[in-house]
Amino acid sequence: MTLRFGIVGCGMIAGFHARALADTVGAELVGCVSRSSEGTAKFAEKQDCKAFETLDEMLASNEIDAISICSPSGAHLDPALAAAAAGKHVVVEKPLEVTTQRCDQIISATDKAGVKLGVTFQSRFHLASQLMKTAVDAGRFGTITLGDAYVKWFRSQQYYDSGAWRGTWALDGGGALMNQAIHSVDLLLWLMGDVEEITGRIATMTHERIEVEDVAVATLKFKNGALGVIEATTTAFPGSLKRIEICGNGGMAILEEEDLKQWQFVNETAEDDSIRKRMTDRTKTGGGAADPSAISHHGHTMFFDDFVAAVNENREPLINGLEGRRSVEVIEAIYQSAKSGKSVTLR
Repeated sequence: MTLRFGIVGCGMIAGFHARALADTVGAELVGCVSRSSEGTAKFAEKQDCKAFETLDEMLASNEIDAISICSPSGAHLDPALAAAAAGKHVVVEKPLEVTTQRCDQIISATDKAGVKLGVTFQSRFHLASQLMKTAVDAGRFGTITLGDAYVKWFRSQQYYDSGAWRGTWALDGGGALMNQAIHSVDLLLWLMGDVEEITGRIATMTHERIEVEDVAVATLKFKNGALGVIEATTTAFPGSLKRIEICGNGGMAILEEEDLKQWQFVNETAEDDSIRKRMTDRTKTGGGAADPSAISHHGHTMFFDDFVAAVNENREPLINGLEGRRSVEVIEAIYQSAKSGKSVTLR
């Protein structure tokens, strides 16, 4: 069965969703809608799809089976709830929403409607990420002691000035953490497991006219006993690729975008040397470090491949609503800790 999609929101990330859908077997982009009729018309012409005048019109169409929400982060809730009520499957560009309370509303509505919900944390599908996860699950790190995420990116003042929603708590949901580093937070939680306690600090150091942070640091205690650090900024010129480090008494691995910069274990296998040779120089873009458009759509394609299969097989997508909620919960706790000056314990 071909899953027919409508895209909600026609900004930059919508183009990546459109290209990914074009490459996904069993998926078709049928239409689009946004707050700007002019923007909708331009996107529809470029992507050769139908321009709907309103979301209600799109959701009433028998041509649409699912929607992909590409609106600003704090504007995901309403279209998701409307789509669920209309019986349409829902894909949401990260983050699922900007608070756990809003995430829970989406999860509850899609569960009640019996439709599938997926969140585009496409970095999980990269081969290097998959190898890291396999090594963790196989216990190759021994006792894991540290799990760290570093996102040292650069965004100009013009980036924040380019949209009234950028840098606002209401629609961006946060700054360097919620918008830029959330992919790395998701990867860290996927690899390390849940967090027990968080202490965080945030600051706005170099950008003007924004409400949110452009620098953030947090220390973590994971439920498995390991400790960790999250560092995120949009003030680090010229920006570097995002980095995940996992350390234990049995090994150490460093993931940098789609490359494995380090891959060493006490108990080596025959495949390890091949992995070290194969998993370098695989990142072909800037990874969004300085230019948010400098990413590839192939991760999104792998996400949509899984989502279409999940609908056709009537199973949960690999990155469902509950998985999408995890990173929002941790970032929300960092903000809470930074505001209160106290550590936050997660249940």
